[in-house]
Amino acid sequence: MMEQKNYRIALLFNANKVYDRGVVEGVGQYLQASQCTWDIFVEDDFVYHKETIESLSIDGIIADFDDLETATLLKDLQLPIIGVGGSYQNPDFYPKLPYIATDNYALVEAAFLHLKHKGISNFAFYGLETEQEKHWSKERQSAFLDLMQRDEYHGYVYSCGQINATNWLNSQRQLGDWLKTLPKHTGIIAVTDARARHVLQACEDLKIAVPDQLCVIGIDNEELIQYLSRVSLSSVAQSTQEIGYQAAKWLHRLLSDQPVSNKPLLIPPLKVIERSSTDYRSLRDPLVIQAMHFIRHRACHGIKVEQVLDHLRTSRSNLEARFKGEMNKTIHQVIHEEKINRAKYLLLQTDLPIQEIADVCGYPSLQYFYSVFKKAFDKTPKAYRDIRRVR
Repeated sequence: MMEQKNYRIALLFNANKVYDRGVVEGVGQYLQASQCTWDIFVEDDFVYHKETIESLSIDGIIADFDDLETATLLKDLQLPIIGVGGSYQNPDFYPKLPYIATDNYALVEAAFLHLKHKGISNFAFYGLETEQEKHWSKERQSAFLDLMQRDEYHGYVYSCGQINATNWLNSQRQLGDWLKTLPKHTGIIAVTDARARHVLQACEDLKIAVPDQLCVIGIDNEELIQYLSRVSLSSVAQSTQEIGYQAAKWLHRLLSDQPVSNKPLLIPPLKVIERSSTDYRSLRDPLVIQAMHFIRHRACHGIKVEQVLDHLRTSRSNLEARFKGEMNKTIHQVIHEEKINRAKYLLLQTDLPIQEIADVCGYPSLQYFYSVFKKAFDKTPKAYRDIRRVR
């Protein structure tokens, strides 16, 4: 049997970004599946440094071509190179080499359809300003405007440049001013999860109820973001592992002197991860919306119906009638659902001990939590966590 040749491969990505990490993971999955003999070069800090490109002694490269400086540096390099990046509506924007792209149009369309299926009929887009002609943020904004025209909606758009410590407060004020101009029950598609988090923060500062008054969805499914906002963020997950896998597969073909198409391969999104920020219920009653906002944020603090009534300064009969009309549920049922759904989320998305989950969700004891949870789902919290995670 012929011995495989060892190849030295450079992955030119910055692993501080969720997109890049997913692509690198996909490359690793191909290596495990194919057992090809590659020596992978990645900097110690998982951030590649552009000044080192020319000094690399390597046989092939997989690189982030969304970074236009990287694309320019690699332009005349006589090596097998696979480019990875975003899709473009203008075919002239694609590099003249094998290129695998996340489908920017499909990402925005997935977010739009998710909101539309929730019953939303007003749509907005929060983007990122850039002077670059070729940029993924421009492609996503363009996709949003095209979808608005296609389905005959009036779309609202707001963009700003990079946000840092010096302009954060002013940027948030300007974002808040824009949010206040939007019609109630608008679904906002943010160009990234980071931008979506800015919207959630601004809504909290302005006491705009999410998702009852405004819905918010991001792109990337950056798990870190989920821990930085009180309202968990719905997001479109990109198929980054698939992109990395296909990029490694194509590079393997090039190194084996097999043909690879120069036609860009567009990879659709993985799915929409639905969380609280788009849990829209088409509520129209202002008092019910205020009550839901209060309950969402305080259900796990052990509140009872009386605390909701005190906060709104209304009678029980009045609010119960409104809840019945809007949601066909009692106030107590909604408080219970919010607590138990929070517990479900923590069981599946974190490694917190079950005792800790019972505590943070406002249950007086672990035994009582087990009893309530089993009655609701016919499984203990531990069994529920174990079964769902196996899937």
